[in-house]
Amino acid sequence: MIRRFFLGFIRTHVLYHASKEAICGIDMMRELKRHGYSVSPGLIYPMLHSLEREGYLIGEQRVVRGKARRYYRLTDKGMTMLKRSREKIRELVEEVMC
Repeated sequence: MIRRFFLGFIRTHVLYHASKEAICGIDMMRELKRHGYSVSPGLIYPMLHSLEREGYLIGEQRVVRGKARRYYRLTDKGMTMLKRSREKIRELVEEVMC
């Protein structure tokens, strides 16, 4: 149930990391686990595909240690959404935490 509440934050977290460097699904699963989220491939990969379809990420195939992986980078549209999301998160946190 908690995961449902945090899906928007997870999407924003993905956009944030894609703004710093190219990301792949397995790396994002590890990063989210570091923050206490147990995210399955069945959640992260559809989310990445959706963010790409929506124009927030752009993906490219790379071969890493003999395995094909899809890496994603943030688009200009994704950067705009990340900025807007951060503003909204800040506003909500200030209200809820005060």
